[in-house]
Amino acid sequence: MPNTISEAHELASPAAAPQTKRRLASQHVREARDRLTSTSGTRPVFDYELLRQFAQNRISASPVILLLIVTIGLLSGLWTGALTSGVWTAGALLIHLVIIRKCRLFLGETPSPASLRSWRMRFIMLDLFFGMAWMFILINPIGLDEEASTFMLFVMLMVVAISSMLASSMPIAVFALTLPVSIAIAIDFAAKGTLHNYILAVMALTAEGYFSLLAYRLYSTTLATLEARAEKDALIGELEQSKSISDEARRRAEAANIAKSRFLAQMSHELRTPLNAILGFSEVMKAEIFGPHGVAAYKDYAGDIHNSGVHLLNLINEILDLSRIEAGRYELNEEAVSLNRAVEDCHHLLKLRASNRGIAIHEMFEPDLPKLWADERAVRQICLNLLSNAIKFTPQGGEIWLKVGWTASGGQYMSVKDTGPGIPEEEIPIVLASFGQGSNSIKSAEQGAGLGLPIAKNLIDLHGGTFTLKSKLRIGTEVIVTFPPERVMSALAPIADTAPPIQPHAGMAATADDGTSRARKALFGTQTLIRSR
Repeated sequence: MPNTISEAHELASPAAAPQTKRRLASQHVREARDRLTSTSGTRPVFDYELLRQFAQNRISASPVILLLIVTIGLLSGLWTGALTSGVWTAGALLIHLVIIRKCRLFLGETPSPASLRSWRMRFIMLDLFFGMAWMFILINPIGLDEEASTFMLFVMLMVVAISSMLASSMPIAVFALTLPVSIAIAIDFAAKGTLHNYILAVMALTAEGYFSLLAYRLYSTTLATLEARAEKDALIGELEQSKSISDEARRRAEAANIAKSRFLAQMSHELRTPLNAILGFSEVMKAEIFGPHGVAAYKDYAGDIHNSGVHLLNLINEILDLSRIEAGRYELNEEAVSLNRAVEDCHHLLKLRASNRGIAIHEMFEPDLPKLWADERAVRQICLNLLSNAIKFTPQGGEIWLKVGWTASGGQYMSVKDTGPGIPEEEIPIVLASFGQGSNSIKSAEQGAGLGLPIAKNLIDLHGGTFTLKSKLRIGTEVIVTFPPERVMSALAPIADTAPPIQPHAGMAATADDGTSRARKALFGTQTLIRSR
């Protein structure tokens, strides 16, 4: 049987090519499946494994069998004579040595499936001869004493028990070795014609049946163990094959990701260069810096060009930001940030757009909130993305609420709630995925790229916060982002002046200067410690 564990390590070695790994894994799986078929019957029997176990058992028990033969030969000489017992002992030892020799030959070579049948027949015939040898020494002539009968029954039980255990992997060999002994002993007892001997004959046959059943149970257990091991080997092969395929797919995905990053970086430069010219010249034309247009429609066209360029530039920036976040290359530039002020600035930036659509934005800020240790640009981008989405999907005359305050755990939160059409519950995972758009977004005339919410969610995840989206159809949508308590900067406590008042003297100025310097150093050190959190 091939060493499946070593093959698995060969498949997992990095030096092997992916094609070689897949080929070896497929071959291993086929071999494991082939071992589930048998040349000796319809059940899934493992011929070679069973024969190998039979040979190993006989070799390992060889000293015990030798001792048993010599002992029985010496004791049997009490009623058969020294010559008869000596001849029997020599013959039994010879047959036993031949069996051991054949077992060693079998284990020393790797037989083909065609030769397994001949090896099985050899082992069965050798066990048959060995059983007949025991039969000759245990046949008790009529008229001997009862002690000899008891000895015969004891030896018969011992031979049957040992043979049933040693040859359990091949039940036919068990029958070939034990049946001649048991039948001969039973006939010998029955021929004496007494009730006592009839009982002994029945006991001999019953013992044969019991140990035969035991041998079959051991055979079934061995077979189940081999089947489980073969299935495990097949599973290991399939796992290694799947691992090889997944490793190759991972390498291809990494290569594709690197190519995508390079493409985005290159296209970012190639697109932004002409976009700057488009935005600059269109703004000059829209403002009519070098004079009025001959046709008034040109001014409107210049404004459309400028707006389209700004939209395209924003889209490129969003794609690049998302690709950097997904690649783990987005670095937070952390500093002290006032969440109230950041949200209020974003409100002022988008207030005109909301007013043009007739949307009222209400601010509900908790006063005197301490600053956050966060990336101010990321915080503003989160707020702008959420607020612009709310304005985009809120109908005219609707309302939006901006809320900032404390969380129950001591952190801070920002909430954007609108009175838009809402998002169906089954579409929430879609709108949170990259480039995902819900049905309302598709129907809207002002469509986007579907990157606002994913970017906001990823940015708040980088800060260790949470992103929660709640929505009900025809009622509205609310998005809540929270910052963890460890990002909240506590206010500095005032420095208490416990020193007694100092009377004016000549060194007053120098002392005051030294005290002020020490206080400033202490204050600066405290601020540095808080910022390092």
